[in-house]
Amino acid sequence: MSMDWEVVIGLEVHAQLNTATKIFCGCPTAFGAEPNSHTCPVCLAMPGALPVLNGAAVDKAIALSLAIGAELNRHSVFARKNYFYPDLPKGYQISQYELPVVGKGQLTVQMADGSEKVIGVTRAHLEEDAGKSLHEAFVGQTGIDLNRAGTPLLEIVSEPDMRSSAEAVAYLKKLHALVRYLEICDGNMQEGSFRCDANVSLRRPGDPFGTRAEIKNLNSFRFLEKAIEYEILRQKDILESGGSIVQETRLYDANRDETRSMRSKEEANDYRYFPDPDLLPLVLDEARIEKVRQSLPELPDAKRERFMQAYQLSAYDAGVLTAGRDLADYYESVADGVEGKLAANWVMGDLLGALNKAGVEIQDCPVSAEKLRLLVQRIEDKTISGKIAKEIFEEIFHQGGEIDAIIDSRGLRQITDASAIAAMIDEIIAANPQQVAGFRAGKDKLLGFFVGQVMKASQGKANPDQVNTLLLERLQKPE
Repeated sequence: MSMDWEVVIGLEVHAQLNTATKIFCGCPTAFGAEPNSHTCPVCLAMPGALPVLNGAAVDKAIALSLAIGAELNRHSVFARKNYFYPDLPKGYQISQYELPVVGKGQLTVQMADGSEKVIGVTRAHLEEDAGKSLHEAFVGQTGIDLNRAGTPLLEIVSEPDMRSSAEAVAYLKKLHALVRYLEICDGNMQEGSFRCDANVSLRRPGDPFGTRAEIKNLNSFRFLEKAIEYEILRQKDILESGGSIVQETRLYDANRDETRSMRSKEEANDYRYFPDPDLLPLVLDEARIEKVRQSLPELPDAKRERFMQAYQLSAYDAGVLTAGRDLADYYESVADGVEGKLAANWVMGDLLGALNKAGVEIQDCPVSAEKLRLLVQRIEDKTISGKIAKEIFEEIFHQGGEIDAIIDSRGLRQITDASAIAAMIDEIIAANPQQVAGFRAGKDKLLGFFVGQVMKASQGKANPDQVNTLLLERLQKPE
């Protein structure tokens, strides 16, 4: 990015609230049902059908507000947002406009370099989702599935505070973790339960905001990053060629790695908002807010700080381990009674690496936290070495089995008999006179060679600490 341009990014995040039923009727919200099987006169917009607000959706909005320290409006209003689209049967969407349930708040995000940035949240409002247009199953035609019509959304609108794609991704990840901690949204981006629109513009530093383009329906962190990077270059080329940016809505094509125009961007006036006459204003009392407050779990920032203190972890380690509630719970179970940093290394290294390679989420991890804790305990009590532990981990991850049984059946117990290790060292020193001479002449790095030879001779079972100590004694001993 040229120093002459400053990128300005704001995100509008749609979090589908995980209520059992839709926001204004009793139809199920379950994903994947037969098209148009989860519908009723309300979500099909039949004449005379009246909406009834789902209280569970309201409580989830309250939870988010409390979690980000946002203003919680005791009085908010539902409005009709008028536009035509084939999958919107009423011809309008029930949303909130002038009086949303959640007002200004903020999120603090951690960047890769360890710095932090505060991102403002403008508002969050409740609304209903539209249906889906189906193109793939029809030739020359479009099908409409209204199962999704009426599912509850919380649209979380940020201030235009982000100045790079990295900041936008960090913000979205933080918000994604938060809604999952709060258990108000399942965060499933592939199914569209958590998606965002990115508003991107460029300006000269100090100038007013430039004309923005909105990139719609981004459903992965990687797509968000790539779409913003593409849009920055596109707008920069236009501006530096003397052109001007058109305010419009664009789509990101992942196959071509480009954004392309979808339609001109509407202004709020185009939607002709007005209060929905079928719904009373939403009024929140203190008892209801307090009840939700009491139900809140420990939040990610508080958990991160506690992990740093309780387990002596770096800010980076604690950030990784608290990025998701399930991962944090798993780590705490592993670290119960063992050294926290060693447990963190196993969870962040071997475990997450294996899960990522296998494409498995932590919730479906084939190695229980209790089993991984036992493996760490067997390292700490010197039953096995770290190298052997990695072999055992590979086996239990892919094939299952009990750790102690594997250790016994394969004779993997660590060799801690000093005389046995010394005997191996004597043989290796005798067989490598040139390396011995080199070490004694000052080539300290040769110690690694000797350690490797001893570990190889012991089939990885010699205690590494004892090997190092005894090797140094032997090599430094005059002949």
